[in-house]
Amino acid sequence: MPVEAKLEATGRPASPPLTERQEARRRRILHACAQLASRGGFDAVQMREVAESSQVALGTLYRYFPSKVHLLVATMQDQLEHMHGTLRKKPPQGETAAERVAETLMRAFRALQREPHLADAMVRALTFADRSVSPEVDQVSRQTTVIILDAMGQDDPTPEQLSAVRVIEHTWHSALITWLSGRASIAQVKIDIETVCRLIDLTAPPNKS
Repeated sequence: MPVEAKLEATGRPASPPLTERQEARRRRILHACAQLASRGGFDAVQMREVAESSQVALGTLYRYFPSKVHLLVATMQDQLEHMHGTLRKKPPQGETAAERVAETLMRAFRALQREPHLADAMVRALTFADRSVSPEVDQVSRQTTVIILDAMGQDDPTPEQLSAVRVIEHTWHSALITWLSGRASIAQVKIDIETVCRLIDLTAPPNKS
């Protein structure tokens, strides 16, 4: 079973699939949200403006996303999914799993660095998210996990490896926050990411050969 399916199976029941028209509407909404956030950050994302920009009724927007936080967390999942597609087209070249994961996360970090207002808006939404946003937050976590496991070349991770991946995710998220707040340089972020990725080598199953 693909790792995406395994991770999905451990989460909440899947929502009914969207029709082609509904999916197109959802993509317009996410695109409008990303554009507004890119220009002005968290405060620039106003639900009425998102509805107008994506050409959907305000009531329809709220049926898709009950709040701005729901919308921005879903936007982060969408951005990560796009990054994942880019990474699959040009995989990391490191010799070890730890090197490949560090390279992957720094590439993702630099992509967010190019859109600092959008990055700040999405991270703030994750920070503000309460229990009602759990499905969207879970999607972000699963997408990040899949990106890391792909870089590792691992489709059947052990519990220890998944634990290491969770610690790496926490560190990456924390690094984003400290960089966005001006408390860490890109160089420091790189050091921290490379350091935490060494956990991958420590949790690798012993070679049976």
